[in-house]
Amino acid sequence: MEATALSNSLLSPLPSHYSRPHKTFDHVFLPSSPASFQGITLSHRIPISKNGYCFLFSVLKSRSNLVIQCSGNHVDSTEKEAPIEKMYPAFPTVMYINQIREILPHRFPFLLVDRVIEYNPGVSAVAIKNVTINDNFFPGHFPERPIMPGVLMVEAMAQVGGLVMLQPEVGGSRENFFFAGIDKVRFRKPVVAGDTLVMRMTLVKLQKRFGIAKMEGKAYVGGEVVCEGEFLMATGGE
Repeated sequence: MEATALSNSLLSPLPSHYSRPHKTFDHVFLPSSPASFQGITLSHRIPISKNGYCFLFSVLKSRSNLVIQCSGNHVDSTEKEAPIEKMYPAFPTVMYINQIREILPHRFPFLLVDRVIEYNPGVSAVAIKNVTINDNFFPGHFPERPIMPGVLMVEAMAQVGGLVMLQPEVGGSRENFFFAGIDKVRFRKPVVAGDTLVMRMTLVKLQKRFGIAKMEGKAYVGGEVVCEGEFLMATGGE
């Protein structure tokens, strides 16, 4: 970009087809600007190249610099947006299904956790359940509108809680760990075939003497809460 060309066109009016809003890109510092612009606030858009236009919003007190904020009307043809199948990365994997099966005693059709994406044994876990039309509860719930039953969302969250608690340091084991109760459960939105249910379970309180663990859980689809509640787990007394 040429500074002299810019200084000569600072106050040039723009054609009417450039009057629409512009996207802000960057600040440009121009050398050798006319001294007559000192301390003046201008509001003129000026052409800087064939691909973009600038909005001059202030002039520095220094005689040597103008501050210009650039705005673009045209999208660079060389910058192509990535195809949608490449735009969204997969969930990370901390624990695969076979590792989950080593901890949980559940099996088909009642194992409702597919992958663990964050894991802090004895503290918290985040896991996912891929909800598909092939899940065995959809033919009956409901034939014309496949919605995941709320009680199964709660069960899936309890299984994630099991992954948190079934650790030697916590005192849980497959032989003496049970789902003991729920409280304050709310279902915010329906979960349907094709959704990915993301569940976070966090240990709130553990009473080893009585073998009771209290947990908080939330389930999300697309970042929005669809189910939440408090859970009680029985781990067995010492």
